[in-house]
Amino acid sequence: VEINPLAETAEGNVVAVDAKIQFDDNAKFRQREIFELDNTTETDPREVQAAKYNLNYIGMSGNIGCLVNGAGLAMATMDI
Repeated sequence: VEINPLAETAEGNVVAVDAKIQFDDNAKFRQREIFELDNTTETDPREVQAAKYNLNYIGMSGNIGCLVNGAGLAMATMDI
């Protein structure tokens, strides 16, 4: 669970202005009802397509391609 930002009103009440919840894909078979609520209408269609094949996709502008087998290698490659 991520709550950002968290605000305090003039009356002193604390309000969660925005929140994000992420579920572990390994729980999908146990939590079918929750995963059926997933709304991808505002998600990049390329990310949705990649997720169908258990791939992580991050869209970037331009003609860029990077296929790696680890997050560390991916970050190091994109830093170059």
